[in-house]
Amino acid sequence: MGCGSSSEGGAPPPGIATGSANQSNKVERELELARQAEEGKVKLLLLGAGESGKSTIFKQMRILYGSPRDDDDLRMYGVVVRSNVITAIRRLCTHLRNLGLEEALDEESKEVEAGGKNDPCGLSPRGAYDEVIANLIDDNATETETVPIEGDWVGNSARAGLSANNDAKQFLNHVDAIRVLWHTQTMKDVWAKRASINVIDSHKEYLNDLPRLSSREYKPTTQDILLARVRTTQVVMEAYHIDGIEFEMYDVGGQRSQRRKWIDCFDQVNAVIFVAALSEYDQSLVEAKRTNRMVEALKLFRTICNNRAFAETSIMLFLNKRDLFQEKIMSSDISDQRPFEDYSGPTKDFDAGVQYFDQLFRDCFTGGDGEMKDNFVHITCATDTENMKFVLDATRHIIMNEQVMGSGFLGED
Repeated sequence: MGCGSSSEGGAPPPGIATGSANQSNKVERELELARQAEEGKVKLLLLGAGESGKSTIFKQMRILYGSPRDDDDLRMYGVVVRSNVITAIRRLCTHLRNLGLEEALDEESKEVEAGGKNDPCGLSPRGAYDEVIANLIDDNATETETVPIEGDWVGNSARAGLSANNDAKQFLNHVDAIRVLWHTQTMKDVWAKRASINVIDSHKEYLNDLPRLSSREYKPTTQDILLARVRTTQVVMEAYHIDGIEFEMYDVGGQRSQRRKWIDCFDQVNAVIFVAALSEYDQSLVEAKRTNRMVEALKLFRTICNNRAFAETSIMLFLNKRDLFQEKIMSSDISDQRPFEDYSGPTKDFDAGVQYFDQLFRDCFTGGDGEMKDNFVHITCATDTENMKFVLDATRHIIMNEQVMGSGFLGED
């Protein structure tokens, strides 16, 4: 009695079977929609050696297609900008000392004092240098209280990190000394010889604008943010919805120690944007002083564009920092650098120099017919938003066309 519904092999109650089937169908539909959404995304991977400008391009994507930065972001970048100034002046003053130019500062100080042209802050060129050396460089420097300007808008930022916050406070304490020193002829001579110390060229704009950066009302501008140097130590992704299509851009650290993380980003990438800095032909790596930065970029590009993981992936080449390159070739000949002694073009010629390096990168590609499409190579200035809007729009259309054609092979007609 009462055992019919529980007999072995008996059918389960109809309601349970129907509910399970409906739930299963719902899960399958959701999985299929998720799969279609994932397949519909365009994934862009930014690669290149350290300080080539990858992160600047990453920031340009947000300026062009993303949301505005909030005050928390701005405060973080405010700290970073001030910290970047301290990093630059430390390297420059150390270089000044190594070059034996301290006596030149003494002579400048005598001329200033004789002419009665002392700076309003009361510091002579040598006095400014001594203050920077004592407080920002020497290990036995006397520690001073580092208190931000009262009412300073930037203040501190936990996101910037302890070191950057400390440097930003030091910046506020010693900005007058930095300003006086930066405007000396001796420091101009040091700046002209900066190739060996890996100071970031674009931070000259910060050094030329110290009163604004140190004011209580200072808020970083878009240009300040683009020039800010924050070392990328992890994979960073941002998503954008552009013309009905989901784009995901991945930025990874370019230093040698960070490249082991790249492999995690190789799967299902639609396009690689490889960034190389034209202006780094006469500079060495931070992590390997004997290795030329351009040589490192060429080796890295050869590895990437001939990697089987990217056999069906469009690879775009951005030859970046064209503005700095144009300025640098006026005083630093390409052929004077040992790796590029074969350069036979005219000196101080921007177009000839660009063509030379363009061809070196094209020669790295050995797959297919051994050539890159012309429209896959762009000469860029990552800090110029209008330039990057044009380049990124062109890149986006090329990638979409490649997908439509079902191609993706680099160099295919």
